[in-house]
Amino acid sequence: MVWWWWIAPAIVAVAGLALLFRGLAALFRGRFVGGLAGGVCGGALIAAALIAGLIGLDVQTYDRLTYERPVATIETRQLGPQYFEATVMQPGHGESAPGTSNLYPLHGDEWRLEAQLLKWKPWANVLGLDTQYRLDRLSGRYRSVDQEINATRSVHPLAGGDALPGLPWKISAWDTARKHRRYVDAVDTLYGGGAYMPMADGARYEVWLTQSGLVARPVNEAARAASAGGWTEVD
Repeated sequence: MVWWWWIAPAIVAVAGLALLFRGLAALFRGRFVGGLAGGVCGGALIAAALIAGLIGLDVQTYDRLTYERPVATIETRQLGPQYFEATVMQPGHGESAPGTSNLYPLHGDEWRLEAQLLKWKPWANVLGLDTQYRLDRLSGRYRSVDQEINATRSVHPLAGGDALPGLPWKISAWDTARKHRRYVDAVDTLYGGGAYMPMADGARYEVWLTQSGLVARPVNEAARAASAGGWTEVD
């Protein structure tokens, strides 16, 4: 939250109220010119503070509803035809939960990262509650449905996210929402979500958590070339 969006209008509003009351007091004493001037200036300051406060609320709402945070960075290295090695790097959460980096062999054309998600309602986002996640698995994915059914599969369990040890308040929020969902009006839904992208030699992607789910973005030329134009086949 940008606190000055609220502090500055509050100061202006207090000054406006002070001028308004002084103007009203002057009117009661018969000082009509000074009273009217004070009342007009006070009213104008209050109106300006109200407008600034509304702008601040709009900025905070936009900032909260579009808030994103990093989940993982994934790098892929090709070892053979439709066979890759994926490096998954997770950000740290302070000294109690340092960042991690692990290697996973993947068969297929694309990697897929899946997680369990706890999504709050928009008004709860505005008040400061962010979507929470628990990483679930990393798998390889074939573009061809026939290969997906018959070819070699690869899937690896993942751990990490807001349920990491050392973050008891987040664990409590997650578990409370799951156990008492019907009584917690701030919870929108608990669901499983995922993101997948094409694998390529030397490709690097970042996975982010938005207030509505996971999103993956290419961050180097190899990844951008692999994902250019979506997954349209190019001869």
